Amino acid sequence: MLRNYKSSVYCRAIIIIVSIFIAFAWGSFGKEAFSAEAKKKATSTKTTDCNSLEQKDIRSILGKLNVPDSASVNIAASPMKGICEVVVDNQGRVGLFYLDLSKKYMFLFGSLVDVATMTNLTTNRMQEIKDKKRVDISNIPLDQALVAGEPTALKKVIVFTDPDCDFCAQLHKTIQGIIAKRKDVAFYMKFFPLDFHKDAYWKAKSIVCNKSLKLLEENFTTKTIPKTDCTTDEIDNSMKLASSLGIKATPTIILPDGRIREGAMSEDELTKLIDGRN
Repeated sequence: MLRNYKSSVYCRAIIIIVSIFIAFAWGSFGKEAFSAEAKKKATSTKTTDCNSLEQKDIRSILGKLNVPDSASVNIAASPMKGICEVVVDNQGRVGLFYLDLSKKYMFLFGSLVDVATMTNLTTNRMQEIKDKKRVDISNIPLDQALVAGEPTALKKVIVFTDPDCDFCAQLHKTIQGIIAKRKDVAFYMKFFPLDFHKDAYWKAKSIVCNKSLKLLEENFTTKTIPKTDCTTDEIDNSMKLASSLGIKATPTIILPDGRIREGAMSEDELTKLIDGRN
């Protein structure tokens, strides 16, 4: 009986020792496994994070695109996993492209589209970026601008236009429709004749020399306007101002809140933008 008791105690001791050993071994293994998993996770996070892209890598790519070092660069994650969004602001001119984390491939021209809704995410994103940069209208000289509407109107809209631009003519019809209904809105016309419109500069100068909105409107209806010469730097100054604001197309609209929009649009769309409802 004593022998059986000793044997039982001995067995229990062996079991306890083995249990302690297993627990210790398992704890060590667990810590090592957890540590390995943590390292793996950290490495994985780093390699799938757009923050891992360095400015020097982006600058190297921009150098191949002839973008100067003075341009500002912002890197963020895009809606597509493993693809980063790179926004470049070169003296007010904003561009966007996509780059993969390996820095081997990029989407330079084209749009990222949400297939479910067929929404152009690139276009929307570009507009968000542009809307963050507001123009201070009070810094834009308007003393020589042609005014469509009441000069005393509270809501001032600045339009950079080109006499030989078809879309500018379309927008002007929209402007006429708005000022016929709204006395609180005035449009200030500044000129930005594009280089490939060979007659646009002299036409703009003739209109400014005559200080005639009527001449601009006649020109937009394809009537021939007289060529008038005078001493004025209004056209050149407007062109320089447009370039400094990153404007490169006509028509370009600067809204009362400083947002910039390009192109012709309907009365309803432009009215909503002016009122801040869009």
